[in-house]
Amino acid sequence: RTPTVWRSLNPFWGEEYSLRLPRGFHSFAVYVLDEDTIGQDDVIGKVSLSRQQILAEPRGVDRWLSLVPVEPDKEVQGEIHLELQVPEQGHPRVLRCHLIEARDLAPRDLSGTSDPFARVSCCGHTLETAVVKKTRFPRWHQLLEFQLAEGELREAVLNVEVWDWDVVGKNDFLGQVEFSLDAICSSNPTKGWFQLLPFPSAAEHQGGQLGALRLAVRLVEDRVLPAPYYQPLIQLLTEPILCPGQPPTGTALAILEEVTSGESRQDVATKLVKIFLGQGLAVPLLDYLTTHELARTTDPNVLFRSNSLASKSMEQFMKAVGLPYLQQVLQPALNRIFEEKRYVELDPSKMELSRSRRISFKGPLSETQVQESSLELLKGYLGDIVDAIVGSVEQCPLLMRMAFRQLRQRVEERFPSAQHQEVQYFSISGFLFLRFFAPAVLTPKLFGLREQHAEPRTARTLLLLAK
Repeated sequence: RTPTVWRSLNPFWGEEYSLRLPRGFHSFAVYVLDEDTIGQDDVIGKVSLSRQQILAEPRGVDRWLSLVPVEPDKEVQGEIHLELQVPEQGHPRVLRCHLIEARDLAPRDLSGTSDPFARVSCCGHTLETAVVKKTRFPRWHQLLEFQLAEGELREAVLNVEVWDWDVVGKNDFLGQVEFSLDAICSSNPTKGWFQLLPFPSAAEHQGGQLGALRLAVRLVEDRVLPAPYYQPLIQLLTEPILCPGQPPTGTALAILEEVTSGESRQDVATKLVKIFLGQGLAVPLLDYLTTHELARTTDPNVLFRSNSLASKSMEQFMKAVGLPYLQQVLQPALNRIFEEKRYVELDPSKMELSRSRRISFKGPLSETQVQESSLELLKGYLGDIVDAIVGSVEQCPLLMRMAFRQLRQRVEERFPSAQHQEVQYFSISGFLFLRFFAPAVLTPKLFGLREQHAEPRTARTLLLLAK
């Protein structure tokens, strides 16, 4: 769920989510709602993409998509697990329908769950299972039986519907699946998981009238094998760290950096950091990568400024190891900024002097007065943040401190002259401030520091602080 953007017909979220979907999922949907402080939120519309649509574009879907109306009877999801059998012998023939369970049903109640039951219809007869309260993964384990006349086996259809039971008002439809009795009788028992489908509808809605949603969706399918299968790869990657005598250009890590593009380098760096953290070799990995980066750098002023594998790996390492530390250090100062909502602006071309009435009871302030007031506020906020960072040495994770100590030593060895004395510290601050603290100040929600994005005034203050 994104944050709510209040009083806007053109909201911007900039949110990124990773969803773990079941293998063989069928569709993916995003709903746009209007939040109401009283009563239930109103559904504006939705965008739905099938698995095939997403897979058809190798780089993923990235475009504007029209919102379509939401019909309750077509809003179905999930699967039902059942077994159908008609014995070859016996008179009359009996259709046995074993309703086992269902999974991932649509939530129909305010609690985010449903009260599901199944209704089975065949040859004019209808039977129902018990209601399972407050769940989207009901387990019935009920056997329903229908007596069939010989003439009913050819063209008859068995219909299984799933409903959400409501105390007041009509029940909500959750999906259905149909089976031909002829197919059941002429084969072995029909058993398995079956996708729930909506009621058929002849009318198709035209999109565009409800607005559009800009989405970037990419599907990545990972097959995770047992740990021993990865051992040869891990051995190949860690070999230059554990056996440092190899030529630097022929190692797997060196080749990996050569063949990765800028777009995929962050993904590669994330995977490498996770692998080496798991092996207890994250700090040696960073030392190896930064040493090779230093060997290629002749101008200390551009050191670690590119998005190399070394820079991206250090960035991902800090996020993996230091996120709780980051939150502990920055949260008090950022909470104060969000609560105070002070008007801060230094650029005369962006000043709204009418807003400065709130600063003074004597009427609007001049540009100079607004600048002076803003500067004092920024100094106060920045002082709190810097004091918190400087005073947090003991809270800083040991792995981060070890990595930075190693980095300082390597930079000092590479640029030993007196004129480059400060480079060893700039190299650390480039990571610690530019790639760790400053991005968290700029967008606190993305680092778990706030539940909502900042409103425009606070966002401007955060931008000036980050700069």
